[in-house]
Amino acid sequence: MNRVLGFLLALPLSALAAEPVATAAATPAVASGVAGQLTQLVFGLLLVLGLIFFLAWLLRRVQQAGPAGKGQVIELIGSRALGPRDRLMLVQVGNEQILLGLSPGTITALHVLKEPVQVPANSEKATPEFAQRLMELMGKDQKDKK
Repeated sequence: MNRVLGFLLALPLSALAAEPVATAAATPAVASGVAGQLTQLVFGLLLVLGLIFFLAWLLRRVQQAGPAGKGQVIELIGSRALGPRDRLMLVQVGNEQILLGLSPGTITALHVLKEPVQVPANSEKATPEFAQRLMELMGKDQKDKK
């Protein structure tokens, strides 16, 4: 029993003793293997990033290709901030225009207009301030959106 236990304990030590000789002979092959693996890793990363950017571009093109404004039942006519968290919004649903009051957690219909407010054709559609500011920063104006 002691011989078997001694043999099992000595086995890993003999394998470790032989390992430096094998690694010393394989050092040039390992160095080129590491460079190859690093190159493969970089190309794989570039491929994944390229795929992400291509899919984002394709998604943007597909969204722009769709009919602009068609199929939209609710349209934002105008918006006015009343305070830091409260605002008024005028929306058009079909032929009706509804004045909405928005506050944190609630949306209240304040008035249904009997006669719709006429919006001049040359005026731009109302855009939330964040979206409008973001488009300005990106260098796009409202005409690109149409």
